[in-house]
Amino acid sequence: MNATGLIVMGVAGCGKTTIGKALAARLGWDYFDADEFHPQANVLKMAAGIPLNDDDRAPWLAALHELLAGNLREGRHPVLACSALKQKYRDTLLAGNGGLRVVYLRGSYELILARMNDRTDHYMKPGMLRSQFEVLEEPQDALTVDITPTAEEIVENVLFLLHKDDVDPAPVARNANIKSAVSSRR
Repeated sequence: MNATGLIVMGVAGCGKTTIGKALAARLGWDYFDADEFHPQANVLKMAAGIPLNDDDRAPWLAALHELLAGNLREGRHPVLACSALKQKYRDTLLAGNGGLRVVYLRGSYELILARMNDRTDHYMKPGMLRSQFEVLEEPQDALTVDITPTAEEIVENVLFLLHKDDVDPAPVARNANIKSAVSSRR
């Protein structure tokens, strides 16, 4: 695996926090939730059902970029759960941060809406989901993982994709059952 860190991205409700925490725990890396770095004005705006614009996101993305860069400079491995819906947002986060890989948690609007309707402890309300899908620019260079399976299966699928090109066959052999599951979803 040549990744030095991960950005786990997708729309609200796709499981970024759950999967990001689980990946960080499995890899022994540091976990960060981008939502915790939003200025209060952004949180209030989203809680009121008002989508953020690029001006709202700019200082937040700059802070997240520095968080990633600082961790990498210290020889640490960050896992950042972050919506990163547009390519230019991902470009900002990745700029100069070699070795970071983007993991895209992909799911249907209906599946994610159902999951969001089941949660009550998040400032992002289900009504905001449509705007997230409208803004979303699906990445072309990410590890794309379907979110339909269980969280454990999603983590295994991500780990398989991270290790699939390793010279050491051990990770592939350990995840051989995942290979067929990932291949069948293409």
